[in-house]
Amino acid sequence: MKEGSLLHRLALATSDHGARLFRNNTGTGWTGDAYIHRGPPRNIQIGNGDVLIRRARPLHAGLCVGSPDLVGWQQITVTPEMVGKRVSVFAGVEAKTGRLKPTVEQQSFLAAVNHAGGVAIIAREDTDAVSEISIQFAKNLAAQ
Repeated sequence: MKEGSLLHRLALATSDHGARLFRNNTGTGWTGDAYIHRGPPRNIQIGNGDVLIRRARPLHAGLCVGSPDLVGWQQITVTPEMVGKRVSVFAGVEAKTGRLKPTVEQQSFLAAVNHAGGVAIIAREDTDAVSEISIQFAKNLAAQ
């Protein structure tokens, strides 16, 4: 299964169980003042489809290096001892296909989320994600 298909299936499967997860693309692009060439040529060679960005600056997208593929929240119902209100807990899912393993940065991010009481897992199948989120959340509650 390709990663895009797995991400879609993970988002759907977890939404049936109170989670709302969104794609978290990370990367760097460029932004600035676009220059679209019109008129006679100048000393700048611009080909068909090229864009020149004046005063360019990098644009960093996504949360950070190591953040999971899907981020959002997991809804929980607070127990009566906790006033009986609904709250949302940060949730992150790192999707891995085949034999791919998480990077050190991804492992660190997931560990930090779980340590802070959120839910963060690595998922290879959509069916695993729902049970893994529940298991991780129960572990986090028991640790508090």
